Amino acid sequence: MDDHRLSELITAADLPPADTDAAIAELGAAAVAEALLSEISARTRLLPEPIEKTTVQLDLGFDDKRLHYLFTLGAGTCEVEAGRAPRPPATYRQDLSELLRAVFSPGRHDGTRELVIADSTEPHGLAADDPWLRQRRSAVLAAHQLVEAISRRFTDLTELAVRFDADKWGGHWYTPHYQHYLEPLRDRRVKVLEIGVGGYDDPNLGGASLRMWKHYFWRGRIYGLDIYPKTGITEPRLRTVQGDQGDAEFLAGFAREHGPFDVVIDDGSHFSEHVLTSFTQLFPHVRPGGRYIIEDTQSSYWPGWGGSTDLDSTTTSMGFVKKLLDGLNHQEQIRPADHAASATELTVTGVHVHHNVVVLDKGVNTEQGPPSWVPRTEDPRLWYAGES
Repeated sequence: MDDHRLSELITAADLPPADTDAAIAELGAAAVAEALLSEISARTRLLPEPIEKTTVQLDLGFDDKRLHYLFTLGAGTCEVEAGRAPRPPATYRQDLSELLRAVFSPGRHDGTRELVIADSTEPHGLAADDPWLRQRRSAVLAAHQLVEAISRRFTDLTELAVRFDADKWGGHWYTPHYQHYLEPLRDRRVKVLEIGVGGYDDPNLGGASLRMWKHYFWRGRIYGLDIYPKTGITEPRLRTVQGDQGDAEFLAGFAREHGPFDVVIDDGSHFSEHVLTSFTQLFPHVRPGGRYIIEDTQSSYWPGWGGSTDLDSTTTSMGFVKKLLDGLNHQEQIRPADHAASATELTVTGVHVHHNVVVLDKGVNTEQGPPSWVPRTEDPRLWYAGES
């Protein structure tokens, strides 16, 4: 299922039941089931599994039809195929429309769910190594892994960063900040863009933080932009695009095609020139209420990276951030009449600076300032003295 249709499917999870069913019928029940099973498969890899390979029979209902799949888990395996087993160790039944909501909509959705663990057909022993008890234990673990993959939300960014070996935690310590600023967006159908995929010129390496974002923003669409082709990284809800973050024309076209975005993370070259170009072209395409994040701002102080030892320089990434701080208070500044507030000043509503990472809030920065009668160019103590 392509990105557009997958986005339609995620949207359908929030619709009234009749509209959800209509969307499934339009997309095709089998295509919907396969898209959901692909998402579930990706999630199962984050969860404890049985020691032995164990098959769970999935029986999904839509209209008067049943769709049957075999989900094999355990021993490092996650395989899905259409079909039925004569006597599966575990069986999972649910209406397809409710499974869609369970995977992609907030809340609990298990009204039509049935779970069955196969009983023994004859008496069995009680020893821990009894074959049937061992099989039953594996079946219980596989069923639990499947249910957790369907309904669990992965809410701890640090845990996900460690799981995927992303450098957002360990060396850098960014995930607590990300958790703080991005948690309000976690359950939304967001679009997230990260500049810099990692792995240099190997098309199959990198993408650790993209996978972290995919599982944190469990209803989101994740884009990775890199100067090298990253064809081996793409998977459902996660795609990569090749491009140069220093190319303003490319960025503008990319943003028009794929935006608007809810979150943009610049973890690219870290050259100040590229950081400023990326912000100029991409920030206008961040939705109100979104976040624009610049990582590894230490390079702002390093001349070899386009930075400067001059702390008052306005051409470095941190110099630019300092200017944004002044822009927050554009209404209070004394300016010539023809010096109107810039689009950036009117839309940056917050600047949060932490060690080597900056988080910018997007919104409407038009809060009224003090009334006009409050003195600007005179010493207010003299003004008050004149009033007494």
